[in-house]
Amino acid sequence: MSHEAHEPETPHLDFQGTTPYEDYVKADVLTHLQHTLSDDPGEMVFLVTTQVMELWFTVIVHEWETAARALREDRVQLATDALKRSVRELEALNASWKPLGQLTPAQFNSYRGALGEGSGFQSAMYRRMEFLLGEKSASMLVPHRGAPRVHAELEKALHEPSLYDEVVRLLAKRGYDIPDAVLRRDVTQRYEAVPEVEAAWAAVYSGDQNGELARLGEALTDVAELVWRWRNDHLVATRRAMGAKTGTGGSAGVAWLEKRARNNVFPELWTARSYV
Repeated sequence: MSHEAHEPETPHLDFQGTTPYEDYVKADVLTHLQHTLSDDPGEMVFLVTTQVMELWFTVIVHEWETAARALREDRVQLATDALKRSVRELEALNASWKPLGQLTPAQFNSYRGALGEGSGFQSAMYRRMEFLLGEKSASMLVPHRGAPRVHAELEKALHEPSLYDEVVRLLAKRGYDIPDAVLRRDVTQRYEAVPEVEAAWAAVYSGDQNGELARLGEALTDVAELVWRWRNDHLVATRRAMGAKTGTGGSAGVAWLEKRARNNVFPELWTARSYV
């Protein structure tokens, strides 16, 4: 038996066109989407980080739409699996604030003018995330009227039940007392907490803690917590970079973000814990 060392085989290097990796990932497209508008080297970090956030928004929307569809089909484990994947993706999304979280006002001001009226507030994919969470508002379509495809996708998301609407409908299917007014509510409106849904979650958590509904509830709670952390990290980064000045998109800046950070998504999942 030979003990002679062998060099590892050389990977295949010769391709007719672009590499299979490039064909699949489109890395050349992704790495040439950065067109800075100032001479400040910090703008590249801001631009790339923002683009990375958009990619995370995209995959999280995919996961939540998968979960909503699975709940509609009463496939709770499939929905829970998608939500758990989205928890890891939300953790990565939230980590995106780290390159921006230490910006001083002078550093941000050095390229802030390049943004013009641009603001994350205008992100269509982030808006789809918010709609899936039940944070619906028809007025949020207005900024996208000039982009027909994007506007159509948002309008479709506005009129579809949110992820949490599908959760509440599942609770009703499983025998919990959910009023018809909740099940037939206008899904284009922001979801508001109701006592009967709170009571249903209290019953779920008072029952089998290893049951699939309790596991679903915990996956949703993980999502809600990380959404809250995202909003707070956004608030802190903005406060640090620009104080109380008006936001780049004309919003109230920090004051608007403070208001957003006070809102819990999936509200009854939090309040029901007081009754278990």
